[in-house]
Amino acid sequence: MNAVNRRIVLASRPHGEPKPENFRLEEGPVPEIGPGQILLRTRWLSLDPYMRGRMSDAKSYATPVQIGEPITAEVVGEVVASNNPDIPVGELRTAFAGWQEYFATDGKGTRRVDPDAAPPSTAVGVLGMPGMTAYTGLLNIGRPKPGETVVVAAAAGPVGSLVGQIARLKGARAVGIAGGPDKCRYLTEELGFDAAVDHRGADLPGALTEACPKGIDVYFENVGGAVFSAVMPLLNPFARIPVCGLVSAYNATEAPPGPDRLPGLMRSVLTNRLHIQGFIVWDFADQAETFRTEVGAWIREGKVRYREDVVEGLENAPDAFIGLLKGRNFGKLVVHIPRARLAANMEQR
Repeated sequence: MNAVNRRIVLASRPHGEPKPENFRLEEGPVPEIGPGQILLRTRWLSLDPYMRGRMSDAKSYATPVQIGEPITAEVVGEVVASNNPDIPVGELRTAFAGWQEYFATDGKGTRRVDPDAAPPSTAVGVLGMPGMTAYTGLLNIGRPKPGETVVVAAAAGPVGSLVGQIARLKGARAVGIAGGPDKCRYLTEELGFDAAVDHRGADLPGALTEACPKGIDVYFENVGGAVFSAVMPLLNPFARIPVCGLVSAYNATEAPPGPDRLPGLMRSVLTNRLHIQGFIVWDFADQAETFRTEVGAWIREGKVRYREDVVEGLENAPDAFIGLLKGRNFGKLVVHIPRARLAANMEQR
């Protein structure tokens, strides 16, 4: 009996919100490895909002996922077979393996994960791409100064939560925008944010104004939409805006109704001399080691805290991802693929 590689592929391109029928669970043979290759067995699978864009065939910074191919994702995998003398069996490594249980690679672009330094799942979370996104976007574009006010949207998520904590470490005042009272309490009571605003509340602009009596010097954009509309009037002269994501628009199928707000935005850009810069984390790839060293030390010293939202089983990834785009998760969303099942697969082989 052959071992089985389960994978979730893109069955059709979503129109608006992704639906279960846009995904398909397939079973096939475990890949055979060639000279110099390794076989990874997925242990932790990262779910992130950017994946929605990869499901579309619209022009973007990255190639879209093709119909019938696994959804793009970074994983932490265990090496279960190796023809590469530099990568031993049993080692944990990150790889862009996608939504599947086994993956063959030559090892290029993978990175060793030390399970003694931090829980392995953090390699795709606070010490992985989301954490590096927060670190590089805030420090290179936001450039917070002591005494300034830093506001971050989606603040209870893996990027936003670290943005606020780094802002505090740099001497700035951190204000988080999140959905619901539980997430807002988490920001102030557990992560040390100076204030938190519930974007689901009755008066978001009023609540944000109260939380930012001296205006906003840095706004880390993850959401767009109504949140940005509330932020814009509070931006101080020379404010910096790293644009990391626009999750409120990822499922949009047409332009929002209402008047054209672009002239007002451009007037604010001009009169307040705003610095707005979109970025992708790999724009700062040369800072990866510095990021892992500094944030890793902050975690060990108790200066940075993080939270994970763990889903069990590859088959539950589509529903978890759909919920992610609706703000259902609380913390970094990861899928754990039980080792026992995968070990049984390898024994069959």
